[in-house]
Amino acid sequence: MVNTPPGSVHTGNTPPASVHNEESESENEFETKISKLDFGNPLYLHASDITNTPLISLKSKGTENYNVWSCAMLLALETKNKKGFIDGTCVRPLDNEVLALQWDRCNAVVLSWILNCVTEELFLGQIFSKNATVVWNELKETYDKVDGVVTFNLHNKINSLCQNGSPLSEYYHKLNSLWKQFDALIKLRTCVCHAAKDFQEHNQLIKLM
Repeated sequence: MVNTPPGSVHTGNTPPASVHNEESESENEFETKISKLDFGNPLYLHASDITNTPLISLKSKGTENYNVWSCAMLLALETKNKKGFIDGTCVRPLDNEVLALQWDRCNAVVLSWILNCVTEELFLGQIFSKNATVVWNELKETYDKVDGVVTFNLHNKINSLCQNGSPLSEYYHKLNSLWKQFDALIKLRTCVCHAAKDFQEHNQLIKLM
């Protein structure tokens, strides 16, 4: 039962003015602390950081294009200063409730960016996940594999690519892009011995052929 001072009227359904004031002060405190975050803080959210717009135009199809997709996503997340939400370096604060709530918002935004850039099949497999790091690691563990079929198809594209009357610059760009995808897929270690130059020249000869 709420004790109402003499001369004042208080109904059971309306909270006292002090409650409104406390809620208002709490909201103002939250807004004040969040407004102090600068661009260099991963918890900072810009007005353009909306979830209904895909972060990149490429959609992950699984093993077929995971390496290209992940490189594009990492670059885009780096520009947004949100890479820490997928590599685990930006952890949820335990000693600050305001920043913890802001971390939840940022995590939801990053998770939405990831889910907006995958096919429907992959989307349905991750829609119930709540943590961006977990989703990223599961996609990596599942699809970051050197599949023989994918490697063969990519190499076949390289061998069968023809200029077909297109400008030389356009033809070279397509061929070079395919080779970069192939190199990223194979992930050969960099040679540091005296044979490094010979290996590089041989690799360039293979590409030339």
